[in-house]
Amino acid sequence: MTAPRTLVVRLDSAGDVLLAGPAVRAVAAGSSHTAVLCGPLGEQAARLLPGVDEVLVYDAPWVGLEPAPVSGEETRKLLAALSCGRFDRALVLVSYHQSPLPVALLLKLGGVRWTAADSEDYPGALLDLRHHRLPGRHEAEAALDLARDAGFPLPPADPGALRICDPPVTTHLTGPDPYVVLHPGAAVPARTWSAERAARAVAALTAEGHRVVVTGGAGEKELTARVAGEHALDLGGATDLHHLAGVLARARVAVVGNTGPAHLAAAVGTPVACLFAPVVPAERWRPYGVPHVLLGDQHAPCAGSRARRCPVPGHPCLDAVTDSAVLAAVAALGGGTDTEAAPAGAGSAPVLGRASGTERGASV
Repeated sequence: MTAPRTLVVRLDSAGDVLLAGPAVRAVAAGSSHTAVLCGPLGEQAARLLPGVDEVLVYDAPWVGLEPAPVSGEETRKLLAALSCGRFDRALVLVSYHQSPLPVALLLKLGGVRWTAADSEDYPGALLDLRHHRLPGRHEAEAALDLARDAGFPLPPADPGALRICDPPVTTHLTGPDPYVVLHPGAAVPARTWSAERAARAVAALTAEGHRVVVTGGAGEKELTARVAGEHALDLGGATDLHHLAGVLARARVAVVGNTGPAHLAAAVGTPVACLFAPVVPAERWRPYGVPHVLLGDQHAPCAGSRARRCPVPGHPCLDAVTDSAVLAAVAALGGGTDTEAAPAGAGSAPVLGRASGTERGASV
């Protein structure tokens, strides 16, 4: 029997696409051709994933902080690309609060023969496998559950961690090891420190003897310059996603919010001190498969709100994290101390091991 041509859909951000990586590898192991359909923000990440033969890009009008307008022309282009792809199967990966049905309709119209997705909404004829994720399942594990139940188990030799293709050497940007990366930005402001708080953390890390590298995108140069100040190396705007992976790969620890670079750090095996605002649940979005510490009050009033901007004055869930908690987390993760558990302290949580689970989702 000929292996199928399979499409994996993940239309969200770079971090979401990176979390889909283990499921993509599972699909690739059982397919003759594996394509990823992603949004513009996820394209760079999709091109870094092992097992991907082709990347299709569609700016879906129901996804993102600034959704694209509904366009008949863009929809027709997508349908043409799907028809040309002659896909036998498709897996639609969505977060627990999203519906897969808009894109499932387009897949059917584009000639995809069989489609699977997690869906709480009744799918009618749009899904051939309606899968139900388990409550609280991490995003990476939920995607693997769906892949397995769709006929694509992860190969036994694959441990299921996040992974990308080999990152480039970036010592021309960073200078020699060792160093700690601090990434102060995020697309959602509620999920990271204020600039002033991040700058104080850089000063504290430097005073403790760490060499700090501050990273950020092209639109974050003003932020990274302010945070780095006179204490750290400022690489704001100096890296694309692939070169940022190289910078992270050689870091002892990455200090970063719940945003794409946290998952990129995990994909290159770097421990993460994660500033995790509880606006989304940590059990679903924490750094996956690497040692990590969650910094921040997980029981703050904003918990579960999915707020994009902090609804509480002063951003206390993250800005109240103390320098001592940050230093303790970095030391526990990469400073030569015990890495099994982080020292207790204000704003700190235990170091969590590689995220894994034995429960499985159900299909109907």
